[in-house]
Amino acid sequence: MAGVTLERGVYRCAVSVAGVSDLRRMVLWTADRQGSRDNSAVRYWNRFMGAERLGDRSLNERSPALRAAEADAPVLLLHGLDDTVVPFEQSRMMASALERAGRPHQLIELEGEDHWLSTNETRQRMLAETVRFLETHNPAD
Repeated sequence: MAGVTLERGVYRCAVSVAGVSDLRRMVLWTADRQGSRDNSAVRYWNRFMGAERLGDRSLNERSPALRAAEADAPVLLLHGLDDTVVPFEQSRMMASALERAGRPHQLIELEGEDHWLSTNETRQRMLAETVRFLETHNPAD
């Protein structure tokens, strides 16, 4: 998602599997879920995302959902509804932001699935949907 919103003109399309679209909201969600503002998960996300502290507003500048109007390629979002690592809300926010911006996208909800796509059926569906999307939006020249 960051590719098509931050690096315009590079990609023909983007596929996100359980991706983070609002960085700041993700860190805050993790802090709330962990019951502590200072824990290893919050430190991981802050370090990974380049945040100085919890709630760092600079994350907004790098959050794909907040830059959806700048997306210059179609986006496929696949996300397990039972994801406890990256909440499904992250993909729903991106889909809503792309919809408001009039940008092409598709959201596929993977019912009963977790962050790791633990069932063979779901992994096969994710791969089939990805191939279909790539054949449509990134055909061989």
